[in-house]
Formats: sequence, structure tokens, C-alpha cells
Amino acid sequence: MILTSEALESLRGQLIVSCQAYPGEPMRDPRTTGQVAASAVIGGAAAVRVQGLSDVQHTRSAVEVPVIGLWKDGHDGVFITPTLRHALAVANAGAHVVAIDGTRRRRPDGLTLAQTVAAIHAESHALVMADCGSFDDAAAAVHAGADLVGTTLSGYTGERPKTSGPDLDLLGRIAAADFGVPLIAEGRIHTPAQARQALDAGAFAVVVGTAITHPATITGWFAEALK
Repeated sequence: MILTSEALESLRGQLIVSCQAYPGEPMRDPRTTGQVAASAVIGGAAAVRVQGLSDVQHTRSAVEVPVIGLWKDGHDGVFITPTLRHALAVANAGAHVVAIDGTRRRRPDGLTLAQTVAAIHAESHALVMADCGSFDDAAAAVHAGADLVGTTLSGYTGERPKTSGPDLDLLGRIAAADFGVPLIAEGRIHTPAQARQALDAGAFAVVVGTAITHPATITGWFAEALK
């Protein structure tokens, strides 16, 4: 299924749920990812975001909503779908949208962001979401041809402080610039109130992950509160 402009527009004001588990965790299984994604859709998720080729494949079979796929390779620097090879593999696995590192940092394969986006568009039907860490990243990603921009990496690239919740200031600045592509709020959105704040700050849609789909972290919040 190709994600049409109409289908993309249907995500306006909606919740996207990130369904990911870390290596070594009990839930780190593509079948589980698909089940978690399907459960999120029942709860009202208009789209899901998943990591890993098998996870994308299983999730595509489990849900009828758009799937944003990515491939994390490494832990530092550019590691979210870091190269064109990674991106095309995610697209071929069935992702409607490929999320890639959308910062201005050097990419491991030496390609520019614009070259990477152009090749994804030329060699697949997938749209491209640029995970950004700053206003300048977002501006550059739009200029490079990204179809969506997200605040995913705010606080993780050294350009902006790591806020305790969503980076509402960054969301507001990007929204005010009106780049003409959907702005996705992502990162440290832990409560329904924060999700609402992100939307009110100008986000097109809001991604929530940990607070919905990561039991170990959620349990830790409660356990810590009881100490």
C-alpha cells in the first residue's frame, strides 16, 4: 500500500504509537511487536512506528494503519536508519514511511541527506521522515526533500538541552516557520497532557512510545514513586 497524500492528511491531530523493545528484553520479538502495535491501534493509534526489518514485516501483517519503520544500527552518532542501504531495506520490508536520521551530521555512507532522500524516493514508494535535533536540522531536512520532520532527536545531538518533557519551544519554532510538511512531535512525551501540549504547540501529529509500550520503564516510574 502506498501512503497517499489523503492518507497522510488523515494523521493530522492523531496519535502515533512507537512500539519498540530493547535488545535482550522479553518483549524483543517481532511477533510481540506486531501484537503490541495491533493493541495500540485498538486503543486509537492512527499509525505506528517500529524498529527492525522483521518488526516492520510482522507489523504490516498485524495492522491496517500506516507503519513508520526504522532500523537502529549502533548507539551513538548517526544510528537511526543511518545509510541508504538501511533505508531501502526498511522500505522493502513494507514500511509506508522510512524514518531516518535527519540531522546535519555526516552520514556513515558519505551520502548527503538530500542524496539519501532522493534515492529512497526513486527506488521505493516510501515517504521519508527526518528525525531532527534542532530547528536548523528541520530546515535542512525540508530542503533535502523530507516528507515529514520530527523532533525525535532534540536533546540528543548537543544542539539543544534535553528537556524533561517534549521540547515545546522547538516545536513552536518549527511550526511557526511553516515549512509545508507535517511536523511530528516525538521524544519524552509521557502523559496525555504533554501530548496535548505538543499538539497545541503546532505539531501535526504526536508520537508516544515509552509511556505506552515499554512496561519496564512504566513499572519503574511507579516503583520509584512508592519508595
